[in-house]
Amino acid sequence: MAKSPRKSPRAVKKVPVKPRRKLPAKRPAPVVELVPVERVERSILLIRGQKVILDADLAGLYEVTTKRLNEQVRRNRNRFPPDFMFQLTKEEFAILRSQIATSSSEWGGRRSLPYVFTEHGTIMAANLLNSERAEAVSVTVVRAFIRLREMLASHIDLARKLEELEMRYDSQFQEVFAAIRALMEPPEAHLRERIGF
Repeated sequence: MAKSPRKSPRAVKKVPVKPRRKLPAKRPAPVVELVPVERVERSILLIRGQKVILDADLAGLYEVTTKRLNEQVRRNRNRFPPDFMFQLTKEEFAILRSQIATSSSEWGGRRSLPYVFTEHGTIMAANLLNSERAEAVSVTVVRAFIRLREMLASHIDLARKLEELEMRYDSQFQEVFAAIRALMEPPEAHLRERIGF
């Protein structure tokens, strides 16, 4: 058997590698508020001692239907503990309906009790909806909650300072009130001679 001639190894040509072109760094998108913070603040209600937003208002901010928002919430109920979201009672809804003048269920209004979302619930709802609009608006919603919290803190601080002033100046005002009461008392009857008949 004849051996086949062995082929000599070919010389490997080295091809020059072009350096990778650097991509320009992405600039952060300018922050544009899709919804004014004031509009969100008007939607925030105080129910059961918590600041909340109605499901219909939140759906309007996120530009989805209330039905779709509630559908996503029902499918992911485990993501919404009671401190994130709760459903209003009939009495709470009746009071709320009288304040915001919604139509009754007899005339095409809501047929179920609304859900309300706390600050954390609004963020979770935005994550569930998975839309760019919901993500962008959720930032504005959080800013509105923070702004209200700061305003409430300043009012509490103002009330505390006023109470301190009342306590401090109460003793001085008591002296003033005592002087006023003394002036209001009828003068002692002086024995005067009667003039006339």
